[in-house]
Amino acid sequence: MDRQAQIEFLLDHYENPRNRGKIEDPDITMSWGNPGCGDVLTLYLKIDEAERITEISFESEGCSVSQASASILTEKLKGQPLAYAESLTPEDIMSWVGREVMFTRPRCALLALDTLKIALKEYRRPHPHPCPLSPPRERGAEG
Repeated sequence: MDRQAQIEFLLDHYENPRNRGKIEDPDITMSWGNPGCGDVLTLYLKIDEAERITEISFESEGCSVSQASASILTEKLKGQPLAYAESLTPEDIMSWVGREVMFTRPRCALLALDTLKIALKEYRRPHPHPCPLSPPRERGAEG
């Protein structure tokens, strides 16, 4: 894609973001941000039994690059297996947003991917289950 087409592509995703808004009852919710520049992103995902991303959306504040990247990422991931999402690299983002953007605004361009990676690690992390409560002891019972 030539430079002008790349700029138009990014502006379209910024001005007309895809998958923007909160999903009701998501399986995964993750917020992350770049404190230095004020970009903040929240990702929402629904995952089915086959570990496919059935729904994905985002809410964000920040620059055009971070918001466009989030829109592009959510478009690419809808319907994909979690394994695909887990395999994504900064090079994949570069191929979608363009080399120039990646080199001039890498933190902004990678915010959505970074948020996704953190979300998926948390999703995969084993969560301890609470121990069942012991039945109440009767008075006078020795233990």
